[in-house]
Amino acid sequence: MAKTEPTTVAIVSLGCPKNLVDSEKMLANLAEGGCLVAAPMEDADVIVVNTCGFLSAAKDESLDVISEALDYKKTGRASRVVVAGCLVNRDAEKLYEIAPGIDAIVGVNNREEILTAVLGDEKLSRTDECEGEILSDAGRFRLTPPHTAYLRISEGCSQRCTFCTIPAIRGPFRSKRPEDVITEAKELIADGAVELNVIGQDTTNYGADLNENIDLAGLISSLNELDGVNWIRLMYAYPKRFSDELIEAMAQCQRVVPYVDLPLQHISDSVLKGMGRRVTRAQTEQLLQKLREKVPGINIRTTFIVGFPGETEQNFEELLDFVKAFRFDSLGVFEFSPEEGTPSVKLPNHVPDEIKASRAEQIMLAQQEIVFDQNHSRVGQAIEVLVDGIDENGYCVARHPGQAPDIDSQCILTEPKDAGLLLPGKVVDFEDYDLIVEIDD
Repeated sequence: MAKTEPTTVAIVSLGCPKNLVDSEKMLANLAEGGCLVAAPMEDADVIVVNTCGFLSAAKDESLDVISEALDYKKTGRASRVVVAGCLVNRDAEKLYEIAPGIDAIVGVNNREEILTAVLGDEKLSRTDECEGEILSDAGRFRLTPPHTAYLRISEGCSQRCTFCTIPAIRGPFRSKRPEDVITEAKELIADGAVELNVIGQDTTNYGADLNENIDLAGLISSLNELDGVNWIRLMYAYPKRFSDELIEAMAQCQRVVPYVDLPLQHISDSVLKGMGRRVTRAQTEQLLQKLREKVPGINIRTTFIVGFPGETEQNFEELLDFVKAFRFDSLGVFEFSPEEGTPSVKLPNHVPDEIKASRAEQIMLAQQEIVFDQNHSRVGQAIEVLVDGIDENGYCVARHPGQAPDIDSQCILTEPKDAGLLLPGKVVDFEDYDLIVEIDD
């Protein structure tokens, strides 16, 4: 007898915010196709795993979740498991062999095929190469809280850093048309978003492929004019093309928060050259100095890679001293991971794992002291926060402009003078609270 009730679908979204946007769009396509979406895995007819394949650790996590989904297929009501996302583009030929029982795979450039993959009764493999224009993200089924959203402005990357798999997975850099970005932004605002987090693989390269007078400075200036948005946050900003015009726009646009996510990866010129970063220490320091001089109160977040092939103790000490001297507001560290297909795998002088781990720990301990000092220096200040909700202990959880969702630390607010201020999405001032405790997660 044919199934008469709607197909119930669970989706597990792994990896970065770009992947989350893909998951949101796939959920919308499934809902429009008549499926019941966002079910837990144990209650789903079909389980979709939107994977990350950026690093080996992310690949392992994806395979663990796929294995869990296949267990539900064996023992539960699920009749179909669909694997989507970056791992598909990276290991499509191996996936059916690695995880027998998968019913369909859908690559990042084929997310519009998700309905066919979910409702079909045959194996499906769609892993087409990108064909130019970036897909629209309009009409998403959002998984973020209503008051915050990710706004993707570009796809792919053409920087070709020697350690990175992204160009092979997501293709060359492509910008969305500015009018399309604005349309999507208006849609997100109308849906309740008061915070827009601007994302892409390489946001500062925005517009370079459009052969027109289009750039990120102009785009965020246009976003700044939209009614209904309070905070606009710039993320994934590659340092090479960070223009003076962009810095000026950040300083002048009142809705653009004083925050930038600027992945630097290293500071030693020899390591940067091996990474293929196309930027020097002197250029990096000049950019950082301009940002702090031109954008009052800016919070700068970065990431570094330790243990890159050929990184000497002297290279590492240079990085550690730089971290201590510059005092970043937020910082993350990755231990170098040799990823199949990247040029860095073939470089000589790979660093032993135990040395990589030790170097990562030293950077993070240094950064921890910096963060504690910065938090103490804020005692007595009244600063604006965006309320996210209530945690499991009943405390109000919020973020100040220097804290991006899901990535940076949070603010815990207690003993509110006005309980009405606790509504998620509300922007309030610290002076409305008797006690503020800021924690680094």
